[in-house]
Amino acid sequence: MSIAAILANPASGKDIRRLVAHGSVFDNQEKVRMVRRLILGLEKAGVTKILYMPDSYAIVPRALNAISPSIPVEAVEMPIRNSQTDTTVAAGIMETLGARCLVILGGDGTSRAVCKGTTAIPLLPLSTGTNNVFPVMGEATVAGLAAGLVATGRLPRDRCCYRSCRFDILLDGEVVDMALVDAAVYDDVFLASKAVWHMDKVPQLFLTRCSAASIGLSAIGGQLRAIRPEEPKGLALRLGNGSTMVVSAAIAPGMFADVPVGGVAEMAPGEIFDIGTSPGLIALDGEREVEIPSGSRAAIRLNTDGPMVVDMEKTMSLAGAEGVFRKPS
Repeated sequence: MSIAAILANPASGKDIRRLVAHGSVFDNQEKVRMVRRLILGLEKAGVTKILYMPDSYAIVPRALNAISPSIPVEAVEMPIRNSQTDTTVAAGIMETLGARCLVILGGDGTSRAVCKGTTAIPLLPLSTGTNNVFPVMGEATVAGLAAGLVATGRLPRDRCCYRSCRFDILLDGEVVDMALVDAAVYDDVFLASKAVWHMDKVPQLFLTRCSAASIGLSAIGGQLRAIRPEEPKGLALRLGNGSTMVVSAAIAPGMFADVPVGGVAEMAPGEIFDIGTSPGLIALDGEREVEIPSGSRAAIRLNTDGPMVVDMEKTMSLAGAEGVFRKPS
């Protein structure tokens, strides 16, 4: 049986960046429509069963109100807590139930929550927001086709996917969390609204990928270096007043910052970079998540064993080259 799974986060696309910046609100009804197209794409690709994460808005059941797929679409059995933990738990259950590809509808935070549940299954992260780097913007129908071709094995996984890097977050030598794109040291002790936009409170920034075309904190590194997601290296920046270089970057939709940069260092896999702030916080993929207690030693380590990500364009190009969707008339 070829099983694919859907994790659609009803909370994505609604964080405080819609208030402090100019991000778009991504309503749940649009996610319903996306899931509808996604299911039809998965079915067309040959998937024989679809699992999904239940949520309080019932995104997938609402999507099924307007279509009648020929394959079973079933919720995984789990309690709904309406928190990030739901996504992590669902991803772990889906792996146990034999899912061979996970499709994520959400942002960087949702993708990170999935990867905390499993990195053993290829995933296709589809953006439902405007401040995302890890998920891709793409048509859900095509995403369903690409994910389905990987889940069914009709195309080889190693030709459709790449292995992304991640960060291990260490406190006193123990891994306590992870990040997919960026880890920002935040010189404060309050988690508050979680999002980061006061760059004067960020003395250190670590990036697994850099692109001048990115938005968010990784856009700062993108003005200095280019690092592809699958490259086994990262970038460590020391920020603050008194630096000799200032980088202008779009740190949120419609929001720019002039960021003083005092040091740039390339990160090698396994190399540990100490954090010099205590007490403080570490923002992971744009959200303040990890508290550094006073006296604790915090550090960041680049790990090349991150999630396997479906490259949608590469997969569909391969499908065309292999004639997957062609047949004699």
